[in-house]
Amino acid sequence: MFTSREIRRDEDWEGIVTHKSRGMLDGSNMYHFVEVRLADGESLKVRISRRLWKSIEVNDRIVKRPGAEPARE
Repeated sequence: MFTSREIRRDEDWEGIVTHKSRGMLDGSNMYHFVEVRLADGESLKVRISRRLWKSIEVNDRIVKRPGAEPARE
Protein backbone atom coordinates (compact mmCIF):
# COMPACT_ATOMS: atom_id res chain seq x y z
CA MET A 1 0.00 0.00 0.00
CA PHE A 2 1.14 3.54 -0.63
CA THR A 3 -0.04 7.03 0.14
CA SER A 4 -0.67 9.80 -2.34
CA ARG A 5 1.70 12.70 -2.40
CA GLU A 6 2.40 15.90 -4.20
CA ILE A 7 5.04 15.77 -6.91
CA ARG A 8 8.36 17.46 -6.13
CA ARG A 9 9.72 19.82 -8.79
CA ASP A 10 13.10 17.99 -9.07
CA GLU A 11 11.64 14.48 -9.57
CA ASP A 12 12.36 12.42 -12.67
CA TRP A 13 10.26 9.35 -13.49
CA GLU A 14 8.07 7.75 -16.12
CA GLY A 15 5.55 4.97 -16.06
CA ILE A 16 2.16 3.58 -17.03
CA VAL A 17 -1.09 4.85 -15.50
CA THR A 18 -2.80 1.98 -13.68
CA HIS A 19 -5.67 3.83 -11.98
CA LYS A 20 -7.32 7.28 -11.96
CA SER A 21 -9.23 8.77 -9.03
CA ARG A 22 -10.41 12.08 -7.66
CA GLY A 23 -11.86 13.32 -4.43
CA MET A 24 -12.73 16.27 -2.25
CA LEU A 25 -10.29 15.52 0.54
CA ASP A 26 -10.74 18.84 2.33
CA GLY A 27 -14.42 19.24 1.53
CA SER A 28 -14.04 22.22 -0.79
CA ASN A 29 -11.40 21.43 -3.45
CA MET A 30 -11.36 18.60 -6.00
CA TYR A 31 -8.04 16.77 -6.21
CA HIS A 32 -7.06 14.49 -9.11
CA PHE A 33 -4.79 11.47 -8.65
CA VAL A 34 -3.21 8.75 -10.76
CA GLU A 35 -1.46 5.57 -9.76
CA VAL A 36 1.63 5.02 -11.90
CA ARG A 37 3.62 1.77 -12.28
CA LEU A 38 7.30 2.60 -12.87
CA ALA A 39 9.70 0.50 -14.95
CA ASP A 40 11.27 -1.01 -11.81
CA GLY A 41 7.83 -2.25 -10.64
CA GLU A 42 7.38 0.41 -7.95
CA SER A 43 4.01 2.21 -7.79
CA LEU A 44 3.35 5.88 -7.09
CA LYS A 45 0.08 7.62 -6.39
CA VAL A 46 0.50 11.28 -7.28
CA ARG A 47 -1.67 14.35 -7.51
CA ILE A 48 -1.87 15.87 -11.00
CA SER A 49 -3.65 18.75 -12.69
CA ARG A 50 -7.27 18.45 -13.77
CA ARG A 51 -6.31 19.12 -17.39
CA LEU A 52 -3.81 16.22 -17.44
CA TRP A 53 -6.22 13.95 -15.53
CA LYS A 54 -8.92 14.52 -18.15
CA SER A 55 -6.54 13.87 -21.06
CA ILE A 56 -5.15 10.49 -19.94
CA GLU A 57 -6.58 7.01 -19.60
CA VAL A 58 -5.45 3.83 -17.89
CA ASN A 59 -2.46 2.28 -19.76
CA ASP A 60 -1.25 5.68 -21.04
CA ARG A 61 2.41 6.57 -20.44
CA ILE A 62 3.09 9.57 -18.23
CA VAL A 63 6.49 11.26 -17.87
CA LYS A 64 7.83 13.63 -15.19
CA ARG A 65 11.12 15.42 -15.91
CA PRO A 66 13.02 17.68 -13.48
CA GLY A 67 11.65 21.22 -13.52
CA ALA A 68 8.58 20.28 -15.56
CA GLU A 69 5.04 19.17 -14.83
CA PRO A 70 4.02 15.56 -15.57
CA ALA A 71 2.92 15.08 -19.18
CA ARG A 72 1.34 12.40 -21.32
CA GLU A 73 3.83 10.79 -23.66
